[in-house]
Amino acid sequence: MCLGIPGKIVEITSVENKLAKVDVSGIKREVNLACIVNDEHPVESCIGDWVLVHVGFAMSRIDEEEAAKTLALLSELGEAQQELEAMQLDSSA
Repeated sequence: MCLGIPGKIVEITSVENKLAKVDVSGIKREVNLACIVNDEHPVESCIGDWVLVHVGFAMSRIDEEEAAKTLALLSELGEAQQELEAMQLDSSA
């Protein structure tokens, strides 16, 4: 399964290498933009874009609403996973 995490491009770190800092839920990491840039949407125009990040690459651009929905769903899944782990620990005791 391939999971893309939504993040917002906040800084271009290297135009030549197509690298940028992306804020993913408050954590900033450098990602490669090669998959989302072209002549109509060059590296310099990416600040403010929402993207799906997977293994260090921005795989696609998404709108802010889709990003918010995806982040909410991932948060719910994380909470469900925590609940399942807690239930498993309780049943082991």
